[in-house]
Amino acid sequence: MKGENFHPDIIQNLTLPPVELKICRRNDVYKVFDPLRKNYFILTNEEFVRQSFVAWLIKDLGYPKSLMANEIGIRLNNLYKRCDTVVFSNSGTPLMIIEYKSPTVAITQEVFDQIVRYNMVLNAKFLTVSNGINHYCCQIDSANNGYHFLSEFPSYEFLKSYDN
Repeated sequence: MKGENFHPDIIQNLTLPPVELKICRRNDVYKVFDPLRKNYFILTNEEFVRQSFVAWLIKDLGYPKSLMANEIGIRLNNLYKRCDTVVFSNSGTPLMIIEYKSPTVAITQEVFDQIVRYNMVLNAKFLTVSNGINHYCCQIDSANNGYHFLSEFPSYEFLKSYDN
């Protein structure tokens, strides 16, 4: 099992809007339904952040569920890695990669380095990291070999305008 066991008190710490998640208990293990993967998964703090974040994107920011995927496998330097969430354009181009951490994990340079490595494969225009408390989204500036952080989290309408 990846991550630490779910602790209900983390819900109070999140800066995401409250959402309703499908949570069940099976054999003394709590599981949460992932609407993108259409299955139940072990509920860890990180999984709670993922499901809360995805629900916020869909409900409040107009992200189409059909253009999002969780746990996307990629090959990076002969290693198999998984992107937590990838948001796609209508044409199937990756627009954004999202990396989640438990609220007890600080968002550090190492976290950004991880998502940048994933982007070497996917070439998304936007990278996001969140631990449910702090959320950072940056836009890649390929022309100047750089990036800049956005002051607000982008709607899907804004994102798709960068599909070329």
